[in-house]
Amino acid sequence: MGYQNFNGPQINSIRKRPQGRGRVDREKKEMETQQEQQNKHKVVKVDSRASWDSYLSQATNQGCPVVAHFTASWCIPSVAMNPFFEQLASTHPDVLFLTVDVDELKEVAATYEVKAMPTFLLIKEGSAVDKLVGANPEVVKRSIEGLISSSQVHVA
Repeated sequence: MGYQNFNGPQINSIRKRPQGRGRVDREKKEMETQQEQQNKHKVVKVDSRASWDSYLSQATNQGCPVVAHFTASWCIPSVAMNPFFEQLASTHPDVLFLTVDVDELKEVAATYEVKAMPTFLLIKEGSAVDKLVGANPEVVKRSIEGLISSSQVHVA
C-alpha cells in the first residue's frame, strides 16, 4: 500500500457554543491567581543587576525578608543545595527566595563580598543581616527561621 499525500484533516468549519465573557474573564483571573501562588512559592533566578535591585526594592516595600543563594553551576555543594533551597521556598511563602549565579552576576556577588559557594545572604528591610557560607542545610534552615521570627510583627 503506497503513501498518499496527506496535508492533515480538512476542517471546513467548527462551531463553538457562544460563552459568556464573564466566564472567560473568571477563568483567566483564576489562572493568573494560581500562577501568582505558584510563583510565590518558588525560587526566583535573578538574571540582571536591575532585577536584583527591583526584587530587593519590592521586598523592602512589602516588609518581606529575602534569602539569596549565591551559586555556580560548577560548584557541586552549591548545586546539591538547590533542591533543599526550593523546598524551603515552598514551606516559607512569606520569604522571597532568590538564586544568583556568581558567574552571571559578578557585580552583585562583589557587592556582598561573596567569595565562596554556596553563600546564603539573609536580607531584612533592605540590609544584609546574615551571611552563611557552606552547604549546611540545618544551619541555613535555622537561620531562615530566625529571620522569619524576627520579621514578624506582633500586634497587642
